[in-house]
Amino acid sequence: MKLYTYFRSSAAYRVRIALNLKGLAYDSVPVHLARSGGEQHQPEYRLINPAGLVPALEDGGEVLTQSLAILEYLEEAHPEPPLLPGDAVQRARIRALALAIACDIHPVNNLRVLQYLTREFGADEARKNAWYRHWVETGLTAVEAMLEAVPDEPRFCFGDVPTLADVCLVPQVFNARRFQCDLTSMPRILRVAGHCETLEAFRLAAPENQPDAE
Repeated sequence: MKLYTYFRSSAAYRVRIALNLKGLAYDSVPVHLARSGGEQHQPEYRLINPAGLVPALEDGGEVLTQSLAILEYLEEAHPEPPLLPGDAVQRARIRALALAIACDIHPVNNLRVLQYLTREFGADEARKNAWYRHWVETGLTAVEAMLEAVPDEPRFCFGDVPTLADVCLVPQVFNARRFQCDLTSMPRILRVAGHCETLEAFRLAAPENQPDAE
């Protein structure tokens, strides 16, 4: 397997965690999102992913894009250990939390959105950071409420094993801390993320442990 990745990309971070949890070996191919105007915009990479985004996963001659689609592919192709355990209702709840992060929070704070705010609306760093914090804190408040509905406060989002929800949560918490978001009202998020970060699969996937880390 070959993973086109960037150390700070939360979408690539999700896939790295999942690959590690499933014990799958892969080669990292760094795509620097800021160098030379963004290597993701180069024609060579656009042939791999026409959207010009990371991650992309090459496996068996096939190239897959979109982190959630890649995660679902890994779950189907390598079902053990499962990232979507339980019955249909449980799996729907796991997906709902993952999608709350991947679809509600992440897209409006992606690098290209922040760059657009500067380029088209003249937003300075303070305004961009305020935009980022607003949407992250709004989204994570909803995630915290979702976790509050889980009985018995398990170690992970939905039980005693990591799932797709945890795979998406930890990278978003990393980004929230990086932008100094206020997480003090989110004890369940902090507890789950803190526990996940003690596990080797999550630790090895962390941005600071990537070959292209700066």
